[in-house]
Amino acid sequence: MEQIRKRAGWSVAVSALALSLASMGSVQAKEVTDADILADGTGNTTQIVTYGLGTKGQRFSPLAKVNPQTVKNLVPVWSFSFGGEKQRGQQSQPIIFDGKMYVTASYSRIFALDVKTGEKLWKYEHRLPDGIMPCCDVINRGAAIYGNLVIFGTLDAQLVALDKDTGKVVWKEKIEDYKAGYSFTAAPQIVKGMVITGNSGGEFGIVGRVDARDAKTGKLVWTRPVVEGHMGFKYDKEGKQVENGISGTTNATWPGDLWKTGGAAPWLSAYYDPDVNLIFIGTGNPAPWNSWLRPGDNLYSSSTVAIDPDTGKIVWHYQTTPHDGWDFDGVNEFVSFEYKDPKSGKMVKAGGKADRNGFFFVNDRTNGKLLNAFPFVNRIDWAKGIDLNTGRPIYNDDKRPGNPFTEGGGDGKKGEVVFNAPSFLGGKNQMPMAYSPKTGYFYVPANEWGMDIWNEPVSYKRGAAYLGAGFTIKALNEDYIGALRAVDPVSGKIVWEVKNNAPLWGGVLTTGGNLVFYGTPEGYLKAVDATNGKELWKFQTGSGIIAPPITWEDGGEQYVAVVSGWGGAVPLWGGDVAKRVNFLEQGGSVWVFKLHKS
Repeated sequence: MEQIRKRAGWSVAVSALALSLASMGSVQAKEVTDADILADGTGNTTQIVTYGLGTKGQRFSPLAKVNPQTVKNLVPVWSFSFGGEKQRGQQSQPIIFDGKMYVTASYSRIFALDVKTGEKLWKYEHRLPDGIMPCCDVINRGAAIYGNLVIFGTLDAQLVALDKDTGKVVWKEKIEDYKAGYSFTAAPQIVKGMVITGNSGGEFGIVGRVDARDAKTGKLVWTRPVVEGHMGFKYDKEGKQVENGISGTTNATWPGDLWKTGGAAPWLSAYYDPDVNLIFIGTGNPAPWNSWLRPGDNLYSSSTVAIDPDTGKIVWHYQTTPHDGWDFDGVNEFVSFEYKDPKSGKMVKAGGKADRNGFFFVNDRTNGKLLNAFPFVNRIDWAKGIDLNTGRPIYNDDKRPGNPFTEGGGDGKKGEVVFNAPSFLGGKNQMPMAYSPKTGYFYVPANEWGMDIWNEPVSYKRGAAYLGAGFTIKALNEDYIGALRAVDPVSGKIVWEVKNNAPLWGGVLTTGGNLVFYGTPEGYLKAVDATNGKELWKFQTGSGIIAPPITWEDGGEQYVAVVSGWGGAVPLWGGDVAKRVNFLEQGGSVWVFKLHKS
């Protein structure tokens, strides 16, 4: 009997210990909260849980241990290869949380790595079907993290939520049908417990749309089309669709039926400003490229759109290229900052955007009113400027590609070829810029190039390319294409620039240490002085960099990381420019650096 009592006592003790350890484990297992999201970048520098180092997308960190005096001592800590033959373009911004790095890679893969050592903890490789139709390489720009989930999108237009500790699938939802040309490459964003996504596929006549889903379940909360004439919806607890108002007014700026296949894909990440409670997202080109088929402004294509996260309705929009005929997507990031109005001297809640069309725009982020607009590239052909009173471009009419239905002998085969700058790859494309509240400058990865472009007849066919245009991209200068530029949003001046032979296609990071980090297709991660652009440090990563760097601190040390791997739109669509950079090698890896201790 005594032996039985001892065994029973031992069993109870073991059970109690197990429960105690489980309880301790549950306490220790950290989850990402809404507060973590809002504190990212500046309020909490030990983690990176948003795409943009904060919901406003400034890509500024106050960290200053790496600075002009110490950056020469920056050395690699570890590097991790994505492996296999699946290289191609790598555009991911890593996420850092609770000792782990989450980084996506080409072909819809995601890795969890030990942030101190680079050891692989788990990998998820999405099974892609045949027939996916990504426009501009098989890239992925990053993941979102919330609760115990890490969430990313796939090339077949799905969202996948994985347990952040094990990599096991928790939920999976379809954004749209990839067979119709839909895809997804952006990093999702978390806003008020919802995962916010757009879609890709503007070159296939899809309909651009912004979705909000419950981040923990994947179920739709609301959906907002960004092509005029389409109905928005909210969803009740049972998932039933409830009409939530048409976007715009049917046929007001899209005569006929082309709005039904209007493009305007919001294919980059959304940003959120809690100060004004608005989501900001850019929209892509209208479909087809041939603008003669679709008279009017074609809302809400090539625009910045502000959406109320609580209602799913558009609060304001600003169209950077009305009636776009050059593929000047307006998808580039709208970055919140405080703007000192030179007329009144008052501080204004504003946002800055370096648009594909070559102009930098400053808008009041509460209502979209244009505050300033100026070129950030040297040559712009399609417009003579932006009228600050009306907010509209002053078109250069002879630079719109010719009408194939009235030119070329009236055979309807090809309109007049025109030369335009910038090219459709843009004065700036997907690579995110940075803003420093310390200097007051935006740091813009710009490109100087032009294109021959012409229009052709085209008709919509589901899942087929829907352009109605042809083009050849050409360099404007012998000595450089890319230029990292420090831009003053108040004066409209380019304060300094650093030229680069190949196009710049990676993002930018700026810090409280008065540094700007950026990568080049030639493989270098570089650091320059944020005040004057002087190069202070560089490191060769072995392949071209087309991704944005990040920085964080751990154990009192500042770390810098970047993903390396050449690819993206330039080698696929770059024409003469692609030939100029065809010596560059592909790759797939992430590099982590910190200061060397002597």
